[in-house]
Amino acid sequence: QVQLVESGGGLVQPGGSLRLSCAASGFTFSRHLMYWVRQAPGKGLECVSMIAGDGAAGYTDSVKGRFTCSSDNAKNTLYLQMNNLKPEDTALYYCARPQSGYWGQGTQVTVSS
Repeated sequence: QVQLVESGGGLVQPGGSLRLSCAASGFTFSRHLMYWVRQAPGKGLECVSMIAGDGAAGYTDSVKGRFTCSSDNAKNTLYLQMNNLKPEDTALYYCARPQSGYWGQGTQVTVSS
């Protein structure tokens, strides 16, 4: 059974940092493209980052230089390091393998003073 479990969200002040984690089970995620997707209040889904099995990662323009996606294949865990957070980063963040219909439950990130 495939499971994706995110953690690490919370409330942070502008300019602060958070690291999200996504623990995967039921498959070897290094064999698949994995995504971090967010949904801000009242808005649609936005792909924040994607990472391939070789560690190559891509980012949406609004987070380039601030967010870093990485993986620990031995732990089957995906990470999203988020630095210099802005209020517009406030959203529910999902770890996903959307091409196969697998999504985590999401972790809330709120950036506010």
